[in-house]
Amino acid sequence: MTHARGSCLCGQVTYEVTEPLREVIVCHCRQCRKTSGHYVAATSAALGHLHITGEVTWFRSSETARRGFCGTCGSNLFWWPDAEPRMSIFSGTLDGATGLRVTSQICTADKGDYYDLPDVPIHG
Repeated sequence: MTHARGSCLCGQVTYEVTEPLREVIVCHCRQCRKTSGHYVAATSAALGHLHITGEVTWFRSSETARRGFCGTCGSNLFWWPDAEPRMSIFSGTLDGATGLRVTSQICTADKGDYYDLPDVPIHG
């Protein structure tokens, strides 16, 4: 996908990506599970190719990263590590068909006991 659009549930925050998105990585860490209610599936884009409209509320979730969500509907949209030139975008917020696939997963030791891991390679 070379051009993508997405938004929060209520539409107050929208975004557009003008470069190909990275394939999807699944994260099972405690923070991702707590903020999403399950595990997170995320793609990413370079900051210069990600154009956000509307007000994102940022929550510093660790010493090295923050999470962006809509302050109106609460949709979890972004994960942004400090000083990184890329921002993770939660795949479920993309509009329409993406053509993306889950290609790997991380933090599998932290997964919830109520589900099985997806059948994709484990990294980290």
